[in-house]
Amino acid sequence: MNKQAIIDRFISYITIDTESDPASDTTPSTEKQWDLARKLHQELIDMGMSDVSIDENAYVMATLPSNVDHDVPVIGFISHFDSTPDFTGKDIKPQIIENYDGGDIPLKGSDLVLSPDYFQSLKQYKGQTIITTDGTTLLAADDKAGITEIMTAVKHLIENPDIKHGTIKVGFTPDEEIGRGAHKFDVEKFGADWAYTMDGSQIGELEYENFNAAGAVVTVHGKIVHPGYAKGKMINSMYIAQEFIDSLPRLETPEHTEGYQGFFHLHHIKGAVEETTLHYIIRDHDHDKFEARKEVMRKLTNDINAQYDRKAISIEIKDQYFNMREKVEPVMHIVDVAERAMHELGIEPLIKPIRGGTDGSQLSYMGLPCPNIFAGGHNFHGPYEYVPVESMMKATEVIVKIAQLVAIEK
Repeated sequence: MNKQAIIDRFISYITIDTESDPASDTTPSTEKQWDLARKLHQELIDMGMSDVSIDENAYVMATLPSNVDHDVPVIGFISHFDSTPDFTGKDIKPQIIENYDGGDIPLKGSDLVLSPDYFQSLKQYKGQTIITTDGTTLLAADDKAGITEIMTAVKHLIENPDIKHGTIKVGFTPDEEIGRGAHKFDVEKFGADWAYTMDGSQIGELEYENFNAAGAVVTVHGKIVHPGYAKGKMINSMYIAQEFIDSLPRLETPEHTEGYQGFFHLHHIKGAVEETTLHYIIRDHDHDKFEARKEVMRKLTNDINAQYDRKAISIEIKDQYFNMREKVEPVMHIVDVAERAMHELGIEPLIKPIRGGTDGSQLSYMGLPCPNIFAGGHNFHGPYEYVPVESMMKATEVIVKIAQLVAIEK
């Protein structure tokens, strides 16, 4: 794989702002996502892919026809082109650190420092080429690294027809960062037997388990009167909200959990005397524990209402996605082939649960089993994000190797 070509392709994608918007009800949720969607559509045409399409919701699909004369399962590779609304992705100015020396990396646009003392994963990439932010934006390696790898891999297969492979499908989606990336994905049109999302983090990651997920909006109702005459009349919703927050298990939050441990995450508060809203996400890998977490929040709501002898709190809980393990385990050979591909490339597979969700979790429940493979980036959704170029190169090689292994006649 050509290292500079991968760098150039990646930078050409990240410099296009594709931030999604959870408040929008359109697909894609922002008009600017079309800019990258149309670019990818044209690039796929230009490189000679077949059945290249872009639909009314900006989903991009294409086909690389089989070059073997026997039946081979149809496989797909999928990435999303939106970037998170958690931190700005506008006017990204990447830094390219060649032959990284293992020390601190100053982020030029700010007083921030990307340090291996805090971000210990940096230590494993000494001597490699690392792309970072300048400290004023995110990098959008989530998931433009994945797009770079898929595009580079299919281009490599087209230019090297001696590499044997079956039919390969490519798909790029909007709005994954706001949980809608698979909502309008046409699985039947895509036509793959199974697929892989290229949306993981560090080199070697291979994941087929993810959180069960729900969102909860807690609304606390108060009464506003003049504070000078408030005795016995004012009800400050913010104090009741504080009771609710403090009543949930303090150590069952993201900053205190890892591995298979679930959590309650309060990610947004808007408060005034009259009304306070709390926005939570609820996560757990175990379905029973997931249901129990939702019940904890409902019971707490009822208990506080009983305490105040009125409807002081209302709660709305909506399921978002579920653990794809249930859909992938019956077809574990699709994980096995990815694991074998990594081994053959000298990559140590890191098979572990995703502490989040991907398009793959929803697609698996839509009939397209879809494990997740590393794309190489670290510290997503903020100014400390970075990606080693060598990891992107290895991820590209994994795609090619999977295609080869699936094409082996049995």
